[in-house]
Amino acid sequence: MSDNKPHFSLIKPTLDTPFHIDFDWWKGHDSNWRVFLKDCLCPEHQAAFANQSESGMIDWVDPETAEVHQVDGLQSTLMSHCAKEPGFLTQNTAMIDALFRVFLATGNSPMTPKELSERIGKPADTILRTISGVQVYKGIRPVQ
Repeated sequence: MSDNKPHFSLIKPTLDTPFHIDFDWWKGHDSNWRVFLKDCLCPEHQAAFANQSESGMIDWVDPETAEVHQVDGLQSTLMSHCAKEPGFLTQNTAMIDALFRVFLATGNSPMTPKELSERIGKPADTILRTISGVQVYKGIRPVQ
């Protein structure tokens, strides 16, 4: 009998383990994942997306690798505009929210706790303990 549940690695993540936002996890665990994305929009785009329940998939070109990825239009707006606005990420942003926003701002490029530490100014070991536990926060998981 086959089990369709995702299997987790038995290898414990380290400070060098890359993490990312697993949008498939979001879609499987929280049908309102777009609400969290909308909360990250700048005021201009919050107004623009206020009456839209869905946005289509669009092609997004990674500025560093030139790879083309299919992304949600809302996600694309976050990555290409809102994440670059002043105030998108501040020192007062809660750690999990800051990590989530860093991944959005970088096109969800995988990053290690060490790299994330440089971005948000929190100790890498604290980041690792937080995002490598049993509880999954905002879909942030190790890259499989």
